[in-house]
Amino acid sequence: MTDLSQSAAPLRRPFARIDKVLLTCVGIAIALLLLDRAAFWPSITEAATSLAQTGPFILFAVAAIGVMRATGSERLMEGAFEGRETRMIVLGALAGGLSPFCSCEVIPFIAALLAAGAPLSAVMAFWLASPLMDPAMFAITAGALGTDFAIAKTIGAVAIGLMGGFAMMALSGTALLANPLKARTPSGCGSCCGGEAARPTLKWAFWQDAPRRRVFAEAAWANLLFLGKWLLLAYLLQALLIRYIPAEWIGTTLGGDGIGPILLGALLGAPAYLNGYAAVPLIEGLVAQGMSQGAAMSFVIAGGVSSIPAAVAVWALVKPKIFLSYLGLAITGAILAGLTWGAIA
Repeated sequence: MTDLSQSAAPLRRPFARIDKVLLTCVGIAIALLLLDRAAFWPSITEAATSLAQTGPFILFAVAAIGVMRATGSERLMEGAFEGRETRMIVLGALAGGLSPFCSCEVIPFIAALLAAGAPLSAVMAFWLASPLMDPAMFAITAGALGTDFAIAKTIGAVAIGLMGGFAMMALSGTALLANPLKARTPSGCGSCCGGEAARPTLKWAFWQDAPRRRVFAEAAWANLLFLGKWLLLAYLLQALLIRYIPAEWIGTTLGGDGIGPILLGALLGAPAYLNGYAAVPLIEGLVAQGMSQGAAMSFVIAGGVSSIPAAVAVWALVKPKIFLSYLGLAITGAILAGLTWGAIA
């Protein structure tokens, strides 16, 4: 008789390799076909058209990431954590707003900085800003929500990093900041990043070196697939949102003036946030349905910093008191950014 307990693992392995994001897209399409056949083709067409319109921004984004990886220019950020503490906080927040790291990929970098004795204030400044904006995120945001919104979010990312860094600096020497790291740190995460890859030395003319050309190609291709699948899911969800959620409800709940919609946007950001790139088309759809600009800003900032993947990555590395400080600073910064952008936009 066949031993099913031994054959179960090989059977599970092909299913484990199936991409869950693409599987979700297929599931949405099948559900539409079965439950609302009339909406199937318009929704698929709308999602495909939106994805094609975003294509130039995606190509620019993946090329920028490929160049940064191939040239080793990520190493330039290490210089931000040298010198006076005030200087480190400012440069850490600026570097975070430009870094190509996702919330998990930055973990080994953060762990190394803290282990090497970098002040928590500067590390927190970088940590808060890094999940919010990067070259790829800027391109996608500018294409969907406008350059003004992308610039405002970038300024917000740096400002939140500065706020967090100087708050930690004010608390330096207290019991809150003593021994921030947990005893054991992870080597990677189960999200988009995989493990930590070795970073090459800095060389701008990467095309002269075959291994660096390979790094560029691999990074660009991997990020093209990553952005493409998440944006496809996002545009499918956007099409469903516009079709099935009444604009009046969104306008009543998340529209209008005042702090209420901004607070709600910040509180909904974390549980509703799928992925930084996927969130952009969803917010575009919500704004079209009546969401206020301030609520949109608080949603994307709170979601980017305190989403489940980002929060898990922070929790895995630092002690609970630092984790709660991180979340508190993120939500506070998101609300302030929403109020500021709501008053300007």
